[in-house]
Amino acid sequence: MSSTRTIRSVHTVADLRAQVGRWRAGGESVALVPTMGALHAGHVALMEAARGEADHVVVSIFVNPTQFAPTEDLSRYPRTLEADLDKADAAGTELAFVPDAGEIYGEGFCTTISLAGPALGLETDFRPTHFAGVATVVAKLLIQTLPDVALFGQKDYQQLQVVTRLARDLDLPVRIVGVPTVREADGLALSSRNVYLGREERAAAPTLYRALSEAAAAIAAGEPIANAVDAARHEVIAAGFALDYLEARHAATLAPIASPAEGPVRLLLAARIGTTRLIDNLAIPD
Repeated sequence: MSSTRTIRSVHTVADLRAQVGRWRAGGESVALVPTMGALHAGHVALMEAARGEADHVVVSIFVNPTQFAPTEDLSRYPRTLEADLDKADAAGTELAFVPDAGEIYGEGFCTTISLAGPALGLETDFRPTHFAGVATVVAKLLIQTLPDVALFGQKDYQQLQVVTRLARDLDLPVRIVGVPTVREADGLALSSRNVYLGREERAAAPTLYRALSEAAAAIAAGEPIANAVDAARHEVIAAGFALDYLEARHAATLAPIASPAEGPVRLLLAARIGTTRLIDNLAIPD
């Protein structure tokens, strides 16, 4: 533990609410940055953006078991709490909520959230239970913290749309803000799972952003969406990836879209190389 660290950690909902309540009593606003830890520069960008949105920033660090399928990497998901707290502290975050699974999912827990709309398709074609777990834990964190604003990365774009719809549909008194994806110099979107990439896999990984960028530019120049997306799919596969999906969708609803005239377009992809699954997305410029 860093001897100069000023961030405070709490482990129970009661302690979280007590601190937030003290801020509220002083008429001050609160921002929440939900994370699963293994913090990197993308998370730091979220916390730094949060400082511009509210008087106080809370980061939650919780590896949520309900969003992992039995075949997925819950047990090997990186856990780096001390380093995470150092990064959160350096970013100006004042409070870390670090619960265990028993605090979030108490004995007999049996309630989940039913989803449709932007939660259907794309990720759920490959991870059917994923967003049910995400939505449930995010709803709990929002209710536990009652922030004025919560910030999520646009790298997980479908998740951002699911959470935005969740807050709107359930009348949760929180503003959801999406923060632009932070990338390596070669375009690879920052992700906690990037540490799993071998040397050759890491060398191939920038192909994802390059393929999206080329497709986005082609569509903006007037090429039919179907042609540009098909070319991008071939480029990703040729680089050694197994492609789960590469699709053009309406940026707000995530419904399939055939032409930019139908609304703002977002390109979204998920692809696997070796044992690592990467996701990315990109807007079509106007």
